[in-house]
Amino acid sequence: MLKLGVNIDHTATLREARYRGRTDGEPVPVEAAHICEAAGAHGITAHLREDRRHIQDRDVWKLRETIATRLNLEMANVPEIVSLAIKLRPDIVCLVPERREEVTTEGGLDVAAHEAALTETRKRMNDANIEVSLFIAPEARQIAAAARTGAQFVELHTGQFAEHFHDPSRQTTELRRLVDGARQAHALGLQVNAGHGLNYQNLAALHQVPHLVELNIGHSIISRAVLVGLSTAVKEMLALMQNYPG
Repeated sequence: MLKLGVNIDHTATLREARYRGRTDGEPVPVEAAHICEAAGAHGITAHLREDRRHIQDRDVWKLRETIATRLNLEMANVPEIVSLAIKLRPDIVCLVPERREEVTTEGGLDVAAHEAALTETRKRMNDANIEVSLFIAPEARQIAAAARTGAQFVELHTGQFAEHFHDPSRQTTELRRLVDGARQAHALGLQVNAGHGLNYQNLAALHQVPHLVELNIGHSIISRAVLVGLSTAVKEMLALMQNYPG
């Protein structure tokens, strides 16, 4: 069964637009997480960025205390956040690149260039009983490097596929990259997740990609929730994920 991890960052984005710098405000990301779980989501994803532009420290601690499903903490490989994650003990961390000027995470980690540092963080996380995923482009060099770090998962960056979904030629090319990347990762013993830019229009095409364990989807679900409610938005996404052939 293909699992859904709902990224709740954008509930915090909405809160911070009005209540930044305060310890209250709405919407409350933890309440959103509980609704997602009740609707059938298999996990909750939150990205604690260095600049704290949306999710705040108090959010991740409350998530750790209260959610019943799998907590996936997206994070940069920087000392402050690494130390916090080891104390927090999420079920899994997904290490991502992070730039202050970007709107959302753009591109995957350059694992090949930072293999030693990522391996060290992987060891520290595993020693704390936290699984590790690396967010990477579907490129053979990066997948091979990810396997050498000892990470348990890779999350294949689907951004290029999503960006070019309405261009048949590019869609075919990007799908082939994801298929090849998933097969390579699986052959190397990595579990395979995917995410970035996935939505209600393009998700069905992703059924062609083998070996997927979980999709992490945020913006599209939160956007849909504005119109139909969060529970319905999650259920609609789960319906599109049914019958994934694996």
